[in-house]
Amino acid sequence: MPALNKVLLMGNLTRDPELRVTPKGTPICQFALAINRQFKMESGESREEVIYVDIEAWGKQGETIAKYCTKGRPLYVEGRLRLDQWEDKNTKEKRSRMKVVLEQFQFLGDGRGGGAAAGGDAAGAGSPERFAPPARSSGSSKPASAENLDEDVPF
Repeated sequence: MPALNKVLLMGNLTRDPELRVTPKGTPICQFALAINRQFKMESGESREEVIYVDIEAWGKQGETIAKYCTKGRPLYVEGRLRLDQWEDKNTKEKRSRMKVVLEQFQFLGDGRGGGAAAGGDAAGAGSPERFAPPARSSGSSKPASAENLDEDVPF
């Protein structure tokens, strides 16, 4: 029987990400997104609903999110649902919680509410350094592309 476990979310971080390291040395970042939904009631009244979703990001992606994201930052997340189940130590009740395990993400805006976007993928290649403008040497007024010209190229 076919199955699909895919979640696409876009929202704002509800708190600063929390980065921890497992005993084996794997980074894990935990954070939550607030997702707003606006709709109209049958009476025509506008309403807003907010949903809070717990997310965990492993490895390089978790480190990147912890480094560059803070409370309120917009973020696009792709992932899968995971159900955690445990027994409460005090009451001995069975507990459970649904969360999203991040597979890909994309920064939205420039972190100051602007419109420039940077991205991230499953390989963690979405760190903001990747999208930074090239550095220029201070001794030359030529653009960086002109400094690297090879004069021996026949065309």
